[in-house]
Amino acid sequence: MYRFQVNGIWREVEEDKRLMDYLRDDLRLTGTKDGCSAGACGACTILIDGKKVKACIGKVSQMEGKSIITIEGLTEREKEVYVYAFAECGAVQCGFCIPGMIISAKALLDTTLEPTRADVQKALLGNICRCTGYVKIEDAILLAARLFKENAPVPKNDADGTVGSRLHRIDAAEKALGTGLYADDMVVDGMIYAKAIRSKYPRARVDAIHIEEALAHPQCVTVLTAKDVPFNKTGHIVPDWDVMIAEGDITRYVGDAIAVVAVKEKKYLQEVCNLVTVDYTELKPVLTPEEALAEDAPLLHPNGNILSHQALNRGNADEVIANAAHVVTRHYSTPQTDHAFMEPECAIAVKTEDGIQLYTGGQSIYDEQHEVSRMLGLEESQVKVHSMLVGGGFGGKEDMSVQHHAALVAWKTGLPTKVQLTRQESLDVHPKRHAMEMDITTACDENGKLLATKVKIVSDCGAYASLGGPVLQRAGTHSSGPYNFEHFSMDGICVYTNTVPGGAFRGFGVTQTIFGQEINIDLLAKEVGMDPWEFRYKNAVRPGDYLPNGQLCTPDTGIAECLEAVKDAYYASDRTGLAICLKNSGVGVGLPDTGRVILEVRDGKVRIRTSAACIGQGVGTVASQIVCEATKLSPDQIIVEAPDTERTPNSGTTTASRQTVFTGEATRRAAIKLAELLATKTLAELEGIEVYEEFLGVTDPFDSDKEHPKSHVAYGYGACVATIGDDNKVSELHVAYDVGRVVNPQSCEGQVEGGAIMGMGYGVTEDFKYNEGKVVTKYGTLGLLRATQRPEIKCTFIEKGTPDQYAYGAKGIGEISSIPIAPAIANAYNRLDGMERCSLPLEKTGYRK
Repeated sequence: MYRFQVNGIWREVEEDKRLMDYLRDDLRLTGTKDGCSAGACGACTILIDGKKVKACIGKVSQMEGKSIITIEGLTEREKEVYVYAFAECGAVQCGFCIPGMIISAKALLDTTLEPTRADVQKALLGNICRCTGYVKIEDAILLAARLFKENAPVPKNDADGTVGSRLHRIDAAEKALGTGLYADDMVVDGMIYAKAIRSKYPRARVDAIHIEEALAHPQCVTVLTAKDVPFNKTGHIVPDWDVMIAEGDITRYVGDAIAVVAVKEKKYLQEVCNLVTVDYTELKPVLTPEEALAEDAPLLHPNGNILSHQALNRGNADEVIANAAHVVTRHYSTPQTDHAFMEPECAIAVKTEDGIQLYTGGQSIYDEQHEVSRMLGLEESQVKVHSMLVGGGFGGKEDMSVQHHAALVAWKTGLPTKVQLTRQESLDVHPKRHAMEMDITTACDENGKLLATKVKIVSDCGAYASLGGPVLQRAGTHSSGPYNFEHFSMDGICVYTNTVPGGAFRGFGVTQTIFGQEINIDLLAKEVGMDPWEFRYKNAVRPGDYLPNGQLCTPDTGIAECLEAVKDAYYASDRTGLAICLKNSGVGVGLPDTGRVILEVRDGKVRIRTSAACIGQGVGTVASQIVCEATKLSPDQIIVEAPDTERTPNSGTTTASRQTVFTGEATRRAAIKLAELLATKTLAELEGIEVYEEFLGVTDPFDSDKEHPKSHVAYGYGACVATIGDDNKVSELHVAYDVGRVVNPQSCEGQVEGGAIMGMGYGVTEDFKYNEGKVVTKYGTLGLLRATQRPEIKCTFIEKGTPDQYAYGAKGIGEISSIPIAPAIANAYNRLDGMERCSLPLEKTGYRK
C-alpha cells in the first residue's frame, strides 16, 4: 500500500504503476497530458513536494508520503490569474502543452515574484511548445508574476470582439486549466483498447500472421487482419494506403500495420501484442528516389514508382537563360522533418445502431467520415464524427492514423474502442514534410532585372501518396518566389520509396523551394554587384504585375511594404540575411473549395456551427470576431460549437491557410444576414432561427490556357531578416507579413512567432534519420527548439486588406510564417563567412559543427 497526497487529498494505492496512469486513468486528472512518455516534452509536468517533475517517468511506489499538485490543484486565485494572463497575452494556441507550462511557471513563481525573462526561459527548459514560439508564454508568466506580487485584482477583458480587437481566445480557459477534453482525455463505459502491430521491415513479404496465442490470452478481445477489412485502402486523393498488409503482400515502410490487437484493459495491450508473430521474407528496400527510378527497381505500387509529374511553362526560360547576362544554378537538398505536434494521435469509436460514432482530433471531420465509411462499406451518413480539442496539427493530422483502426475494431466487436499512438509510433507512422532534391537556375540582365527561372524538383513521396501530388504542384508554382519572372519553367516528380510517407506540412512544399530560390537570389545579386535588399525591392511584384503562373497581383499585394518594414533591420549590421516569400490561401487550381457556416439563435445566444477544425490557429475566435463585427453583438452572446458531422456543415479541411478566408467569408455573409434581421428584431424574437451561408472560392485549373488565370483566391507575402550573434547562433528574427487585415492581434503575432521558431528549427536543428529504412529518430533527437534557444522575434503586419474583401480583408498567416526563415538564416551565415549552404539543416553553425 502506497500513501500520498494528491491536490491535498490523501490517497492509498495498492498497485504500483506509472504515476501519470494513476493520475489520468484512476483519478481522472486529465490536465496532466501524455505528450511523449519519455520525460522530454513537459506536457505531464506536476509538482511533487514543490518541485516540478514529469509524471510520465515516476512510479506510484516512489510517492510514499509525498504531496503532489496537478493543474487541477491550483488555488482559485492561481487559476484566475493564470487564465487571465495566458489569455491576455495570447499564450494559448492548441493548448496541449499549457497545463505543464503553468505548473512550471508555478514552480518558479513560488520561489520569486520578480523573475527576469531569462529566469522564465530557464524555468521552461523542460517544456516544449510547438505552436507559440514561447514568446507569448513567457509574457504570460511575467504578467502573472506581476499580478501575484501586487496582489492585484484580475482585470476584465473589455474587447468588443470586432475585427482587430484583442479579444481573448474563446478556448483559453479550458485549455489553460486542463478542463477541455482532447480525445485521450475521454472515457466511454465498456471501452476496450487497440493497437496495431507494425512491420518489422521497410520492405518484406508477409508470409504468415500467427494470432492464435494472442487470441488465447484472457485479456484479448480480438485480433484483426486485412481479411477483416471490407475495403482495405485509405487515402484522400489516391487510395493506395493499406489499412493492413495482407498475408502474401509486401510492406512498404516500417509504419505499415500487419494486425490490430484489442484488449479489455490497457495495461495488457503490449503484452498481448507481443504474442502476435509474423513470418517475413525480407526484401531489399528502395530508400531514395534515385533507387526508385532505376530501370531494375521493383514496383512499389501497381502503377509504378512515380506518383505525380507536374510541369508549368510560361515564356521560353531555356532561351532567355542561355542569353542572360548573369545566371546562377545550384542544387538544393532538404530533409524530411516531423510535425511534432504536442498531442499524439488518438481516436475513440463507438458502434451505434446503424453505424459508427467517432471522437477524433484531426484536421477534418468530413475527411474522416469519408475514409471510415468507405473502409467499412457504409453510407457516409452512417459514420458520425465529433472533434474533440486538437493538440496541434501543422498538416500532420490530415491522413488516417488511428481513426480507421478504432472504427474497424468497434464495428467488428460492438465495443467502444480507443486507439492511441505512442510518440514513437507517431514518429514511425504519420506523414512528414517531403524531402526534396532541387536544381534551380535563376537569370537576370546586366541591370539586375530578373528574367527567368527554371526549377527541377524530385520529391520523396515515401511509401504512400498522401498529398504528394498537390505538395509537388505547390512547391513548383511557388518556386519563383514573389518576383515578376516573365519566363518560368517548373518540372517535378514525386517518387515512391520505402520510407515514411511525405504529406501536408506547414508551407506545403513552398518551404523547400523558397529555400533554394532565395539563396539563388542572394548569389545572383552578388554576381550583378547589387545589394540583396535593393535587388529584391527592384524585382518584387507590385499590384498590377503578374506572378509566374500568370495570376495578376491585386491592389492589396504587399511584398514591397514587407521589404520596407525589415529594411532597417537588414542594414543594422553585416551579420544579417534576407529572404522573402509568398503563399496561397485556399486549395485553388480549379478544385472545389467551400467554406460553410450556420448561425443559430438559441437561448438568447448566437451559436456558430462550422466544421472548420481549430488545430491551434484560433478559427473559432476569428469566426466570433467576424460575427461581432457584422452584428455588433458582444462576445459573451456568441458560442462556437465543436465540429460535428451532425451539427456543423462541411467547411473543408484545415489546410492551405484557408480557414480564415473561407470559413471567415462564409461567416461574414451569414452574420450580415443576421444583422439585417436584428435591425428589426431582438435575439429573443429570433429564437430558433438558423442562417446558413457558404463561400465557394472560384479558381482556374492548374493547366488553364488563360493569359492570366486565377490560381488562388488570395496570396500572402512575407519577408524575414535573420541576424547571427557573436556565438554564431541566430540572435534576432525581424519578420513582416502581408496579412490583409489582422483579426486578432495576439493570435496573429503568436502564429508568426511559432512559425518563426518552426522555420528556424527547419533551418538549423531539425532532421529525421533512418538506418536502412528503419526510423532511428526519437522525440528527443528531432531537434525541436526550446525557450532558451529562441532568438528575439520582432514582427510587423502589413494591412492592405479592406472591409469589402473576403473575410473583411483577412488572409491566412498559418503557413507563410515559417517559409522565409531558413533561407534568411542561410543567407546571413553566407554573408558572415562566405560559405554557401545548400542543404538543410545548415552545417557549420553554432548549432551544428
